Amino acid sequence: MRFLTRKTEMVDAERALAGREQAIPVPERHEVLGTPLTPPFPAGYERAIFGLGCFWGAERIFWQAPGVHTTAVGYAGGYTPNPTYEEVCSAQTGHTEVVLVVYDPARTSYEELLKLFWEGHDPTQGMRQGNDVGTQYRSAIYTTSESQREQARASRDAFQAKLKQAGYGEITTEIEPERAFYYAEDYHQQYLAKNPNGYCGLGGTGVSCPVGVVAS
Repeated sequence: MRFLTRKTEMVDAERALAGREQAIPVPERHEVLGTPLTPPFPAGYERAIFGLGCFWGAERIFWQAPGVHTTAVGYAGGYTPNPTYEEVCSAQTGHTEVVLVVYDPARTSYEELLKLFWEGHDPTQGMRQGNDVGTQYRSAIYTTSESQREQARASRDAFQAKLKQAGYGEITTEIEPERAFYYAEDYHQQYLAKNPNGYCGLGGTGVSCPVGVVAS
C-alpha cells in the first residue's frame, strides 16, 4: 500500500532524478502517417500536447484524426531532462505520459483536438487512469500559446458541467504552459500500429464534450 502511495505522490524539483543531456533517439518517420516525428514541421502548423493515461492508446486517438500531420509519444510536466520510461514509471521525474500532436489549423482546430482529449479518457481520476496507477497517468494539457490556454480552460469548464449532469466528480486535469516535451523510446512510438493486439487502458466517460465554446 505504501508503494502505491509513493506512485501517486508528485516529486518536487529538488528530489527529481538528474536525467541526462542526450535526447532519446526516435525513428525518423511516423509508422502510420509516414511523416517526420521531429522538427522542423511545415510552416503554419501548430503543436498540442495532451496526457490522458497510457500513451499507447492515447496516440492512436490522435493519429486517426483529420488534419493531424504527425504524432509522437513522450514525457512532459516534470523536471528530469530526457528521462527513460523506467524513470518516469518510478514517479521520480514528475512527468506524465503525453502525446505530441502536430496539426494543420486549416484542416482542424485545437477545439476539435480538445474534444478528442476529453472524450478519450476519464479526467476525474487524479493520479490514475483506469487500472493504471501513478503520477505518469495523470490527465494533463500542456499549452503552447495563450490562445490554447484559454481554449483549454473554457472547454474544461464546459465539459465539467456535462460530467456533473452525468454524476461524475471534479475534473483533475492539469492545465499548464509547456515547459519541455521529451520524446519516448522508439518502441513506444505508434505502439498499437506495431502491436495491434497490444494493451490499451483508455476508457472514456461516454459524455459528449461540446465544442465552439470559445470564439475564434
